[in-house]
Formats: sequence, structure tokens, C-alpha cells
Amino acid sequence: MSLRARKSRTAALLGIFVVICCLLLGGFVLEAAAARQAAEAQRTIGVDVTIEGKRLTSAVADRLGSRSPVTRYNPLLPLTAVAHGFDPLVPPEPKSRGDRGDGSAGGPLALRGVRDLGMLLPFSYGSTKITSGRGIVPQDVDRAVAVIEERLAASNGLRVGDTVQVGSVDGRHQVSVKVLGVFQDPRPDPSQWTPSNELPGNTLYVPTSVGQRLGGGAAGLDEAVFKIGSPEQAERLHAEAKRLLGTGDFTFRVNDKAYRDQVRPVQRVGAFAGLIVWVIALAGALILGLIVMLQIRERRQELGVLLSMGEKKWKLVLQHVVEAAVVCLPAVAVAALTGHVAGPSVGAALLDRPQPNTVAAGVADAEVAPSTVRVDPTDVGKVAGLGLGICLLSTVVPGLGILRLHPRSILAGSE
Repeated sequence: MSLRARKSRTAALLGIFVVICCLLLGGFVLEAAAARQAAEAQRTIGVDVTIEGKRLTSAVADRLGSRSPVTRYNPLLPLTAVAHGFDPLVPPEPKSRGDRGDGSAGGPLALRGVRDLGMLLPFSYGSTKITSGRGIVPQDVDRAVAVIEERLAASNGLRVGDTVQVGSVDGRHQVSVKVLGVFQDPRPDPSQWTPSNELPGNTLYVPTSVGQRLGGGAAGLDEAVFKIGSPEQAERLHAEAKRLLGTGDFTFRVNDKAYRDQVRPVQRVGAFAGLIVWVIALAGALILGLIVMLQIRERRQELGVLLSMGEKKWKLVLQHVVEAAVVCLPAVAVAALTGHVAGPSVGAALLDRPQPNTVAAGVADAEVAPSTVRVDPTDVGKVAGLGLGICLLSTVVPGLGILRLHPRSILAGSE
């Protein structure tokens, strides 16, 4: 009855509640969307940690790669090999007659044992591309396959699916590998004499198991790259590497530039949204508290009559709480409808979509999902709960003055 008797004041209170609830819901929705996008970007982009050391072996890399912070890893095993049944590219002739042979330290082929070709920087950045077939993935760990450069493939008429043989420099080991893919190295052929195994076209990528067979199991890793979720997890990986490799016997480098560029801004938006929620809640409670305080002063005559009739003081305080709650609940419904309609466009403006990593190794990195700004029932529940909390705070605190009222003094007009 009180709300119906004061229609203009009720409408103004409803408008204030709608604004507060819309702002609260916007903060909750934006905070949730930022958290989802940051988690997706963190999972997709991650942080690269490079470990180098004399004691670093494939077994140690596998143990480090199996630890919980690591989502992907790639050991790099460099060695040289000789070709059987096909011809490596030949460098330009030496300029002086004193230069004999090609001067290669080892065989004419440069083999790179890898586990995940897409984690190599030239492939992950897109400067080196797969032109046919696909790259090496972790599922190829026990397969005898190879990815060769297109100049070597064109020179020997090789295509995806063909089989070639490569052997160790000492002639003790020989492996038949199936061409899994052909890649294009952007580096041009040198204009002067260069060792054969340094020619871009003489590079082959094979699984680390193939490299170990050709190296007789004695070849050491050049480095291993591990992808983890965030820079904060690097300390855990460093502690495990220190336990396995010893103190001071390895280098540990963290490359988190992509993480900082794409994940941190989204996290800052989420933190700002969370801060805004509490600022709005406190400001709303303060504004409504002042309004309720003015209403109590204007309704002193009404309160005095009720008190003189024997009404309990706590019931009068509860009446103001109920009145505010009755106005708050429709405001929550209006805010939910508004958020459902306007939320995606507002979120798209505030949350930029991170640029996905371009991977040209046959298996692309998972693309970072676009910002998903939606109104969830949990967000509406948070707004309703916080709105009712604001109602309670903004009515009970000013309503404590009712406990000091006396009906006789109110009706006599002396107070």
C-alpha cells in the first residue's frame, strides 16, 4: 500500500535500482567473460621455456614434459647424415683451388630430430611453411618419417608418401623413412661456397627416435622447449629441471612475450570489472541509504501512529526492507533482459579477441576463441543477492533510528 500510494517515489527508486543492477550485472558478465577468454588464451598461447644443458637427454626431456605445468614440449636433436638412393644438394664450387670437397663437418644432410614440429619458431611464426603433406606431431614419435625441404624434393623428384634412406656418417646405422611432408624454407641458396649440411635445402626433420637410431643413442639434445600455462608456473619447472640436471649445469630461459601481449590485458579488464562491481555496490548502498533516511524522516507521523498502536519497532524496520526488496527484484529482471540484449556488443567492444598463433606445421595451434559475453543464471543470482544485500544495508542502518523513536514525542511534534 505504501508503494502504491507513493507512485512517483516508487518509480524513482525503481529507476535507481535498475541502473545499479545493470551496472552490477555488466561488471559480473564482463568479469566472467574476461576470465573465460584469459583461460582460453592461456591454454592456447602459454609460455615457452627453453632448457639447454650438457646432461639434457631425450629421457630427461620426456620426464620434464610429463610434469603437470607442461602442456606441450619439443626436444631438438641435431645431427648430420648421409643419403642413400637420392642426391643431396651441392654447394657452389670453392673459389680457390685449395678448397677441397664441400668442407662439411659430418654428412651432407642436416637432420633435426623433433617431437612437435609446430613448436619450432620458424614454423610457429609462419616464416617456414608446409607446402605438402603435414608436419611431425607427438603421435609420430615411433614412426620412421621425415619432412624434407622442397628444393631437395624437387631435385630428386620426391613427393609425400615416397620412401628414402638416410644413414649415419660412420656407416653403422641406416633408416628408411617415409616422406610425411614437404616444407618451404624462405632462406635463399647461398651465392658462395657453403658446407652441404648448412644449405637450407639439405635439412630434414625426423622424429627424435629416428635421430637417436642414426646417432647410435649417443647424440645429445641441443635444447628442449616446454610450453606451460603462465609465467608463474615456470618456477615449478625450473625446480624439477634443477633436480634432474643439477645446479648450474643448464640454462633456463622463459619467453612470455606473447603471454604478456595477449593474456595480461584481458586479465586487467577482468580485474577492473571486479573492482567496478564493488564500487557500484558501495555507492548504491550509500545512495539508497540516504534515500531511505529521507523517507523515514518524512514518514515520522506514520511511524508514530503505528508505534502508538503497539506495533513492534523491528517490524517497522522490516517494512522498509521489504519495500526496498519489492522494488529491487523487478529491477534485477530488467537488468537481466538488458544484459542479454546489449551484453555481446558491449563485451565485444571492451574485450579484444587475441590474435591466434599462425602455425604452418600441418597441425595448427588451437585458435583462441572469441570473447563470449553472455548472461548466466549465476550472474543474475549474484546481482539479486548483492541487490538484496544493498537493500538490507541501505534500510537497516538508517532504520536503526526508528529504535530511538517514541510515539508520544512524535505525535506531539516535540521531536
